[in-house]
Amino acid sequence: MVSNSMGTVNRRTFLKFAGASGLTATAGCLGFGGSGGSDTIVFGQPAAQTGQWDFLQPGVSQATDVAVEGINSADGPLDSQLEVVRRDTAVNPQEARSVVTQLLDNDDAVALLGLFSSEINPLFNFLQEQQTPIVTPWPGSNFLDTRGGDKGTPENTDDDEWIWRTVISDTVHTAGAAKRALEQNHDTIGVINGTTEGARSWADGFITSYENGGGTVANQVEVSQGESSYQSALDRLFGTEFSAFAVSIPLEDAITLLSDWADGGYGRQPILSDPLSQNELAEQVGGDLNGAWAASPGQSGPNYDTFLEAYEGGGDAELNAWTAPAWDAIQVTALAVERAGEANAEAIERNLGPVTRGDGTEVATFAEGKEALGNDEEIVYRGAATSMSFTNFGNVFGSVSINTAQDGTFTEQEVIPAEDLREFVSEDQY
Repeated sequence: MVSNSMGTVNRRTFLKFAGASGLTATAGCLGFGGSGGSDTIVFGQPAAQTGQWDFLQPGVSQATDVAVEGINSADGPLDSQLEVVRRDTAVNPQEARSVVTQLLDNDDAVALLGLFSSEINPLFNFLQEQQTPIVTPWPGSNFLDTRGGDKGTPENTDDDEWIWRTVISDTVHTAGAAKRALEQNHDTIGVINGTTEGARSWADGFITSYENGGGTVANQVEVSQGESSYQSALDRLFGTEFSAFAVSIPLEDAITLLSDWADGGYGRQPILSDPLSQNELAEQVGGDLNGAWAASPGQSGPNYDTFLEAYEGGGDAELNAWTAPAWDAIQVTALAVERAGEANAEAIERNLGPVTRGDGTEVATFAEGKEALGNDEEIVYRGAATSMSFTNFGNVFGSVSINTAQDGTFTEQEVIPAEDLREFVSEDQY
């Protein structure tokens, strides 16, 4: 079967044919990039190069690219060249489905380093069928709090759900936002949110933590994306009494909504979802936004400085809350290949947990891990964004940064340590 106009047969089609005809072969021997014998190992990166979240992709791409350079400088996993194939999904579930298929079937990717909540949640069953590890810096959705990881049984993949997050869940950083709102004596708030999976997940997580902490939500208004004005929605929201309001919508819509808010003189304290702590928002809305704050995934992993030095040498893309998790995603996946001794999806899946848990030589990079593994040592990868100790559900725990707008710029004002947030997250539910 011909899979594309070049007339090449894709790896999965070939292996299906080979199995049906009784032919025995390994992907590595055939040069498909699927095992340690190949000259190249491919990871796929579904990317937000267009669409409403495209402003976040440059930082994630730069973090990935500098990591690849460092990994290959250390002779690569299994002494092979690591290649990342990046394909745009526009954070559209149907496009994401097509991209995943292309990356696996045409590009021979053995692991995926991306996908947002808005893509993973509706495609969850499809992604399970692929049985390929997805190690992603993007999704905050609490849908994934108990879906993913190896369930603490790395050698048995029967109960695995193949998704691993290197960024903290909305459950964690919305708990940080709720904690700070209550500490500022905002006992009653309003909420306005969009309809995307991510926007709703943030709002739901924030409301749950806020109400569990004793706060009252006076009013919640849901709005569609792409509106030219949000004046009527703001009128509905501000028809009730509260001292602060939480906003969870994509950046372009937030610029419109908060500009309408400023022009209308509604006042009160804005609390922003984590993707909105962007200088562009502060610049566009202006001085009325001064004092607005967002609780974002922290950048307090033990090896953040190692990441930052490499990142700053790779370009001038703006740092965001997902850049360090992107670095962690590729480092830990490459280390899983090295520990496994082979580069196929199941082998990587079995080793993602073990390279981040338990006792062993702590390493900050693939290069350090490769050396230690070569000396027959067990390793524990310690990350840039978090400590990177995967839970049984493939999640990580970390600090939360409070970033505040002032004169067109967001700056970090406070860090809430991970330990202060654990009370909001049940261990068997994360």
